[in-house]
Amino acid sequence: MLKNIDPTLNADVLHALHSMGHGDTLALVDTNFPADAVARQTVLGKLLRTDNISAARAMRAILSVLPLDTPLQPSVGRMEVIGKPEEIPLVQQDVQAEIDAVEGKSAPMYGIERFAFYEEAKKAYCVIATGETRFYGCFLLTKGVIPPEQVRL
Repeated sequence: MLKNIDPTLNADVLHALHSMGHGDTLALVDTNFPADAVARQTVLGKLLRTDNISAARAMRAILSVLPLDTPLQPSVGRMEVIGKPEEIPLVQQDVQAEIDAVEGKSAPMYGIERFAFYEEAKKAYCVIATGETRFYGCFLLTKGVIPPEQVRL
């Protein structure tokens, strides 16, 4: 156990988040996503897991240590509902609330068509599977930077 680190972030996930660089992406996915097959094609090449927690809880844990690339662009994408790209399911509303809480402002997600999401996830640094059982609990996060004045030594 570590101080000030969310206990849902296991060693493998922490290592991956730390190893990512500015502009790298990660896919945070639900239990229905073909996570293992897609993860084998990522930079890391293996699946990471945060079992037994929702996508929103996993997002909160990840954002407790990972800066988003928000100054220039929306930095969290969401898988669009097939045939209803503007619909925001409850799982995505829950995740949006976590993002907004961390950012301290509204930071809307951008939509990604389902099959385009699969292709973008393959290009990611890593895939982290959650225990989320609701459909469309799949997100892409782009890592930002921490300004020098915020780095604690």
